[in-house]
Amino acid sequence: MSRIGRMPVKLPAGVQVTVAEGNVVTVKGPRGVLTKALPRRVKIEVGDGEVRVSRLGEEREDRALHGLTRALLANMVKGVHEGFEKSLEISGVGYRAAKQGKKLVLTVGYSHPVEIEPEEGIEIEVPTPTKVTVKGIDKELVGAVAARIRSVREVEPYLGKGIKYEGEVVRRKAGKAGKAGKGGKK
Repeated sequence: MSRIGRMPVKLPAGVQVTVAEGNVVTVKGPRGVLTKALPRRVKIEVGDGEVRVSRLGEEREDRALHGLTRALLANMVKGVHEGFEKSLEISGVGYRAAKQGKKLVLTVGYSHPVEIEPEEGIEIEVPTPTKVTVKGIDKELVGAVAARIRSVREVEPYLGKGIKYEGEVVRRKAGKAGKAGKGGKK
């Protein structure tokens, strides 16, 4: 039995879950509405202020989908109640971020600024020129937008310049160890 799949998802006050035909789940909360089609190989039951997930069979795929479905439901409930947030840090001389309307404009060492338009339901904040925060109710979408921003200029291992997640540890490499007096007399 899946340890994660067995646990019920508690519904906070103000959050409603409805399950339509074909395991299409709609979660409504104070921050918005999320709808997702979940696998049909599991049974989703709503009642007593919680959502329970049980599997219909004992095949390997059923066991795998049991925990996955429960985790997706828990993320949907948390998203409409609290929301998700991912922070990025920019390091490098002259590297910075700014907002123009809804767009994020990154100046990260290219000959031109890079503009990123956020998807629907995603909010990008720039508290300081070297910090970017991505917020939203869909965990998957927040992570995808943060990864897209990070991929504009990933941190390089020699000088540590680029865009990284907050708290991400970048393994640094030693540069070239040149000979003393290189190019001169021996």
